[in-house]
Amino acid sequence: MTAEELKKDFPLLQNRKETYLDSGATTQKPIQVIEAVNEYYKKYNANPHRGAYSLSIEATEAYENVRAKVAKFINARYSEEIIFSKNATESLNLVAYSYGMENVNSGDEVVISIMEHHANLVPWQHVTKTKGAELKYMYMNSEYELSDEEIESKITDKTKVVGIVHISNVLGTINNVKKIINYAHKKGAIVVLDVSQSIQHMKIDVQELDADFVAFSGHKMLAPLGIGVLYGKRELLNKMNPFLMGGDMIEYVYEQNTTFAPLPNKFEAGTQNVGGVIGLGAAIDYIEKIGYDTIQRLEKEVVSYAIDELSKLDFMDLYVTPNRENHSGVISFNIKGVHPHDVASILDANGVCVRSGNHCAQPLLRFMGLDSTCRASFYFYNTKEDVDKLVAALNKAYDMFKKYVQK
Repeated sequence: MTAEELKKDFPLLQNRKETYLDSGATTQKPIQVIEAVNEYYKKYNANPHRGAYSLSIEATEAYENVRAKVAKFINARYSEEIIFSKNATESLNLVAYSYGMENVNSGDEVVISIMEHHANLVPWQHVTKTKGAELKYMYMNSEYELSDEEIESKITDKTKVVGIVHISNVLGTINNVKKIINYAHKKGAIVVLDVSQSIQHMKIDVQELDADFVAFSGHKMLAPLGIGVLYGKRELLNKMNPFLMGGDMIEYVYEQNTTFAPLPNKFEAGTQNVGGVIGLGAAIDYIEKIGYDTIQRLEKEVVSYAIDELSKLDFMDLYVTPNRENHSGVISFNIKGVHPHDVASILDANGVCVRSGNHCAQPLLRFMGLDSTCRASFYFYNTKEDVDKLVAALNKAYDMFKKYVQK
């Protein structure tokens, strides 16, 4: 399969002329996912777990079948270890509130990397400030990587939680999360792993990684917006209290007290995004049909080509690790002396979609001495022609500003 062939599965990429290079923000959706969601609402839309009638039972079966599919997809030991949320942000907040607030105490440490998305950073600020604990950071080196020395110096016997992003959404750096997890466990800490930027690109095996919690968003892996997943080890989830309460997460409710339902219902209060869950199941089917080997082959070709071509532009700053094997589908860059928002606007006028800003990673950008960057993020449906259009648009942007800036 080629990227050109696979691009035909994506209606928006066929119906619009834009070159879409913002898959790190959200991937486009293949027709197979769109049709699966449409079929759910047309043929068996009902509230799962709520009715004894056949339509509700059918919706419940479809909903729970996807839970089992997700468990198999990431190799969870038990399907009840899969909690549906609305996105990775909610999943990470669930861990912070339900685990962190109960298990982090005064004098303890929470360790995260400077690369974290705000969703795996701000909740831990709240936990540590509330509980009188210390929030520590693992900082990257000049090659945008976390060294072994940094990991081992920051994770100590006082560390109770380590939060780590698998792939940086700004730099594309692939962190050695297996090493971090192993070292954290030696120190008695649990690990919260954010795979929002990796699960669409590579196989995630939660048992092999041995992460305690894993979070991701469906919309970054071809599924609809508004559906996310939290994986947690069953023994940890069973000990945690829910932080959202209401319908379907209860066992018995009395006037003055309540008992909670068993996993996974305990953490799924209220009516869930069933259409999103169905779409997530279809997205998993699509990814498995293509295969991660094909996905990685196509991405490596286009990303390597993009780095080579962008490196030829002497008016550009690129923020990528020199180690190509340790880099994923994200390329952050700036035109020297030109604000990223201006660059992105000019690229948009030339039919190229990139993101500009701090990418929900302000501490990382500040550590790099930057206010913001442009970011091109690629997926398997991107082609070398897309890269050529990006380069051409960047040359046009520079031509507009070159008399005002000095390289």
